[in-house]
Amino acid sequence: MRSALRFKLRALGGLVIVFALLIVVRLYFVQIVHGANFSFKAERQYENSSEALYDRGSIYFTRKDGTLLSAAGLGTGFRIAVNAGNLEAPEETYQSLIQFTDIDKERFAAAALLKDDPYEIVATRVESEVGERINEHKPPGIILERERWRTYSGDTAAARTIGFVAYDNDNTLAGRFGLERYYNDVLVRGNEGLFGNFFAELFANVEDTLSDARQARAGDIITTIEPVVLEKLGSVMKGVHEQYGSKETGGVIMNPDTGEIIALAVVPTFDSNDFSHADPETFGNPLVEHQYEFGSIMKPLTVASGLDVGVITPSSTYNDTGCTTMNTATICNYDLKARGIATIQGILSQSLNLGAAHVAGKLGHERLRKYFSDLGFGTETGIDLPSEARGDIENIKSSPRDIEYATASYGQGIAQTPVQMIKALGALANGGLVVTPHLVRAVKLPSGVTKSLAWDDPELVFDEETVEEVTRMLVRVVDTELRHGELSIPSMSVAAKTGTAQVPGPDGTYAAGRYFHSFFGYVPAYEPRFIILLYTREPGGVQYASETLTEPFMELTHFLINYYDIPPDREVGRDV
Repeated sequence: MRSALRFKLRALGGLVIVFALLIVVRLYFVQIVHGANFSFKAERQYENSSEALYDRGSIYFTRKDGTLLSAAGLGTGFRIAVNAGNLEAPEETYQSLIQFTDIDKERFAAAALLKDDPYEIVATRVESEVGERINEHKPPGIILERERWRTYSGDTAAARTIGFVAYDNDNTLAGRFGLERYYNDVLVRGNEGLFGNFFAELFANVEDTLSDARQARAGDIITTIEPVVLEKLGSVMKGVHEQYGSKETGGVIMNPDTGEIIALAVVPTFDSNDFSHADPETFGNPLVEHQYEFGSIMKPLTVASGLDVGVITPSSTYNDTGCTTMNTATICNYDLKARGIATIQGILSQSLNLGAAHVAGKLGHERLRKYFSDLGFGTETGIDLPSEARGDIENIKSSPRDIEYATASYGQGIAQTPVQMIKALGALANGGLVVTPHLVRAVKLPSGVTKSLAWDDPELVFDEETVEEVTRMLVRVVDTELRHGELSIPSMSVAAKTGTAQVPGPDGTYAAGRYFHSFFGYVPAYEPRFIILLYTREPGGVQYASETLTEPFMELTHFLINYYDIPPDREVGRDV
């Protein structure tokens, strides 16, 4: 009997403890996790509100030390509305209000005439301090109401990557463009989010990672973008764009081992906080939506393919005639000059089109096409941005002609997005692997738990020995050829290559004087922390990318070395 009584008492005690724990956890969520939202909601109950409380998850940049910096959040303030039926002296009321904040006079006057309308908004996004001052002297007929809205701390920085929030066709606020759109289902929140089943939220997320970024649960998103690097890249790209009057200029900095994009920038851009006055053409992101013929930065990939399959070696040579004819079409080196017996190193050092075409011929159609396909050309990268283009390699998919493969080997006749290009080139910087470029590393759930996102496993395309040999060649390009070696860093190995491509017109023919410049490189060359891709479209008054992008690339390289305190990887003063 006593045993049964003790069991019942223990069971009852256990239930009391569990119930107490439930109350404690619930109080934690009410007061800590959702405290600000409940407080804001309670305050709104004392106002006349015409709509539900606006809420949306935040977007964060990640600084190099791991701390988070807001990229997109919520601004808090007031809106001002007029109840014309209670408005006693419209002109005096207007004059009293404009002492505190700007209100359009015509808008106010029109609202004052609507005697049968008890609620007509005349001002929005009034700062909290201003709203509080107005509230102290609020005249009859004026309604002061709390509101929240989307704000972007970077203004123009990363605007074409983050996007913005606007009304959609259903008259609902939703993410438009960029991360706001791609992760809209994660960021969007309704009022039920404050009172949802918090235990389901906690225990439904036991996994360490989320297998698919697009299936992430609601919350805040934490990006891989480093704000200081972002600001520097944007400044450098703006300088190039303005100096040469280009039609478009952009850049990407990525960790080649993980695919994490540290920074990306495009000029022209717009202000996310004032997008209604921006050119809609600037809303999309050309880094994933536009495809270009990149020119000679394709040559290292062609050389790597030839080395990898064994049709050439570092000591191979070929007879460079300056120009050659294939399938009735003539292709030439950039300067039309023959080199005679030329080396594989010379293909990269002197950027020889005929050398790349020679390697393509050795590879053959099927093997070149396979390498380029395995590198991701002609498919989406899987990056977490909307409206990604697939690129265009139809010339080497559908044509049996040698000329198509020859031109593809040096980056003409096939087109890629900048992100596809850096994804492929990243294989030279990470031991031959193709990784998935991405911008978001984690989702912070409403429960406070942060869950990392998982991305596709890297795929091996080149042997490690192959990319090490190509890297050695690209380091030599910087040490001896780029501005005759004047920009070489004695204490740091840097691998890089320029690219200049002709720009096709609407009819498919190449127009004289129109060029697409590109530049890529990675540092430190043999254990890269970063890979950089820069481009500028149709710069004025210059022909070669070495003229427009060399200094910007080296400026960014020095900045990254200093900012991340990257130690030297070779002895100062040794032969390079």
